[in-house]
Amino acid sequence: MRDYGQYCPVALASEVLADRWTPLIVRELVLGSRRFNDIDRGLPGISRTLLKQRLNHLERKGVLELVPVARGHEYQLTPAGRDLEGVIMAIGEWAVRWMFSEPQPREVDPVTLTWWMSRRVDFEKLPGQRVTVEFEYRGDDPTRIWLILDRMEASVCTDHPGFDSDVVLTTAPVELMRVFSGILSLAQATADGTVALAGPPRLLRALPTWFLWSPFAPAVRERIG
Repeated sequence: MRDYGQYCPVALASEVLADRWTPLIVRELVLGSRRFNDIDRGLPGISRTLLKQRLNHLERKGVLELVPVARGHEYQLTPAGRDLEGVIMAIGEWAVRWMFSEPQPREVDPVTLTWWMSRRVDFEKLPGQRVTVEFEYRGDDPTRIWLILDRMEASVCTDHPGFDSDVVLTTAPVELMRVFSGILSLAQATADGTVALAGPPRLLRALPTWFLWSPFAPAVRERIG
């Protein structure tokens, strides 16, 4: 991005953050993604070439650094990058206050939604054993996705993991997004029939506590009143 040629903090910050996709890349990093494939997974629609270019730009600007780890490399936010968490939250909360609307089917990719949920797990609330949640997504392009919750790790599988599901959640992607985003609770969605749950009663009772839902859900709930 060319500089604005202005002695202004807003112009300076815009030169770092205002390119297309860049705020969403920072969002992914703030929410915990570290590896290239994980960042890419949360951003359907961006090419891997463009993602690499944007990450390189953020590295040059001191927002992140590429750190060697046991298996390859990870992108880690620098202190300047971590300081952007409040900026990302403020942008999202501003949009909730002034541009809030219901999600549309074209805006909700089931794999991405399940991936987002995997990053918002409250591991302290999980039962002691591995739990597999199967998502049966209805709609024009029905699909099944599995979320495996084991110890302190959450994994998303688009192919059958090879063992039985403990809980099956059946819904349309847009309806689960309404729950994830805070428009309504999981209990409300099951009561009105837009989400169906099957599994042992003890797991079904506990399931709503396993997820922290969207970081913007509190703002959405406040907006709805």
